[in-house]
Amino acid sequence: MSNDLVQVAKAADFAARRHVAQRRKGESAEPYVNHLTEVAALLAEATAGGDPILVMGGLLHDTLEDTDTTYEDLQTAFGEDVAALVAEVTDDKSLPKEERKRLQIEKTPYKSRRAKLLKIADKTSNLRALVDSPPRGWTAERLRDYVEWAEAVVRSCRGLNAHLEAEFDAAYRQAKQRFAT
Repeated sequence: MSNDLVQVAKAADFAARRHVAQRRKGESAEPYVNHLTEVAALLAEATAGGDPILVMGGLLHDTLEDTDTTYEDLQTAFGEDVAALVAEVTDDKSLPKEERKRLQIEKTPYKSRRAKLLKIADKTSNLRALVDSPPRGWTAERLRDYVEWAEAVVRSCRGLNAHLEAEFDAAYRQAKQRFAT
C-alpha cells in the first residue's frame, strides 16, 4: 500500500474525529464529515488521484477554523505542505462574518493553485448542500446571497480544472434555479 494512501486515510480519520460532534446547517443536519469527504472526493476526481496533498487538504480544510486543531498539529501529523494549504484556506474567525466573506472574494485570486481548487470544491459542496437541505431560518434572500457570493469567490479560480469547474457550474445552476425569485 502506498504511503500516500495511508496518509489520506489518516487525514480522513483525523478530520472525522475532530469534527465528530459537528453537523451541517441544513434541515437534515447531516454529519459535518460528509462535507469534508465530498470536498476530498471532488478534488480526487478532478486530479485523477494525482495530488494526495490536495485531497488531504480537502479533508482537513476546516480543522483550523472549526476545531481546536492547531497548525502545529497538522504539520506534525501531515507535513508542512498540508498544514500550509489548510492555513491558506482558513478564515480568521476573529473577524465579523461579512468581513470574512469580503476577504475571500478579495484574496482568493492571489492564492495558490491548490487553494483555488479547494475553494471550488468547497463551494460546490456547499451549494449542493443548500439545494438538498437549506438551513432552517435562512430567508430566500440569504440563500440567493450565498449562491452569488460563492460564485464571486470561484470566479477568480477559473481556468485551472475544467472538470471541477463543471461540477461547480452544475451546482450553481441548480442553486440559482432552486432559489430564484
